[in-house]
Amino acid sequence: MAVADVFSSLEIRKIMEWIPAVFVVFKALVLGTGMFFAIKWHYDQGKKGKENERRAVLRAGGKVAAVFVLALLGLGFVTFSLARMLGLPLD
Repeated sequence: MAVADVFSSLEIRKIMEWIPAVFVVFKALVLGTGMFFAIKWHYDQGKKGKENERRAVLRAGGKVAAVFVLALLGLGFVTFSLARMLGLPLD
């Protein structure tokens, strides 16, 4: 009886060794399919409304750049104010 238990546990171990390989292949297939359809969808969306989209992208990019510059200036001001308040040398 003990020999049969060992044999079945060895078989189970052999089967368990295949589990990660099967999961990795399945994950690659699912992610590959998802990437294909995502690229296809974005490509199809890119064909629609090029002119209006370009203006919207430029306007949004300008807004993001302006917010970034304002945030950078605010961070610099806060940094120097904190340094001055703590008495750190700024020269």
